Amino acid sequence: MSLWARFVNLFKGIFGLKVSQLEAANAEAVYEAAIGERVKKHRELKKAVARIIALRNGLQEDVQETEKELVEINAQIPIAVEEGEDDAALVLLQKKDQLQAKLVGHREDLTKVSAQAEESKTGLVAFRGEIENLKQEKVEMLAKKANAEARIKINETLDGLSTDADIKALESVRESIDSLASEADIEKELNEDSLDAKLAEIKKKTANASAQTQLDELKKQMAAKKQAQDTVKTI
Repeated sequence: MSLWARFVNLFKGIFGLKVSQLEAANAEAVYEAAIGERVKKHRELKKAVARIIALRNGLQEDVQETEKELVEINAQIPIAVEEGEDDAALVLLQKKDQLQAKLVGHREDLTKVSAQAEESKTGLVAFRGEIENLKQEKVEMLAKKANAEARIKINETLDGLSTDADIKALESVRESIDSLASEADIEKELNEDSLDAKLAEIKKKTANASAQTQLDELKKQMAAKKQAQDTVKTI
C-alpha cells in the first residue's frame, strides 16, 4: 500500500471516528433525523398504496359495470331472436362475447391488484410500527445515555475526592506537624548550648558541691562528738 493510500485510510478512520463521536454527542438529533426520514417515506408509501387502492376500486367498478351489461345483453338476445331480428341478435351476441372477454380481463386484473393492495397495506402498517418502535427506542436510548452520563459524572466527582487526595492531605498535615516539632527541638537545643544554660549548669554543680562539703563536715562533727562521749563513758 502506498504512503498516500495509508494517509487516506488514516484520514477516513479519524474522520469516521469524529463523525461517530459527534453523532453520539447529538444522539437525540440523529434519532429525530432518522424518525423524520421514515415519516417522510411513510407518507410516500401511503400515497402509493392509495393509488393502488384507487386502481383496485376502479377495477371493481369495471367488473360490476361489465357484469351489469352482460345481464342486459343476455336479456335482449332471446327477444331479438323471437322477433326475428337476426341482425340485431348477431350484434348482441358479438357484444356478449366482447363483454365476457372484457370481464375475464377485468377479473384477472382485479385479482392481481387486490393482492398487491393487501400486501401494500400490510407493509404500510409494518412500516408505521417500525416508526413507533424507533420513537420508543429513542426514549429508551436517550434515558440510557443520560443515566450513563450521570454515572460518569459521579465517578469523576468521586475520583476528585479519592483516597489519594486524602492521603496527600494527611501527609501534608504530618509534615507540617513534624516541622513544628523540629523547630521546637532546635530552639531547645539552642537554649541548652547558650551561655546562660552553661552558667546555670555550673551554678547547679557548684551548689551541689557546697552541699556535699557541708554534709561531709557535719558527718565529721557528729563522729567526733560521738567519740568524745564514748571516751567519757569509758573513764
